[in-house]
Amino acid sequence: MSTSAKDIVKNFYRTDILKDESVIETYFHKEIELIWNSANGLSILHYEDLKNFFAEVRRSYNDLRLEVSHVLEDEGHVTIRYKYYIRTMENADEELGIAHFICIWEVKDGKLYRGYQVSQPATDKDDTTESYARVKV
Repeated sequence: MSTSAKDIVKNFYRTDILKDESVIETYFHKEIELIWNSANGLSILHYEDLKNFFAEVRRSYNDLRLEVSHVLEDEGHVTIRYKYYIRTMENADEELGIAHFICIWEVKDGKLYRGYQVSQPATDKDDTTESYARVKV
């Protein structure tokens, strides 16, 4: 029995990418492409870029927590909406919400293959914590 695209996406976002370096190899297709629109502009990331990105995240943060509000699947594409919270090495006692994300994933060969992601930094006017029910991923 094969795993659905939605389950593959949910399983990826359940991982602890800070502590488990095998996550990239397990979930990312070797030909992955992530097209990411952020406050810094457009980035197009491939396997090695993402591997390096998450290596830097591991060096920068003490803890990384994800809060998912939506996971939707339509004709093989999975959309996930979430917010990242971090704890830095310098201030491990304080958790900060850093950014909101929406990503649409295409899965190929049981792995994340093509993603279209938009992110926006969290602000003081952020009301998602109180306003939205959480989705158990």
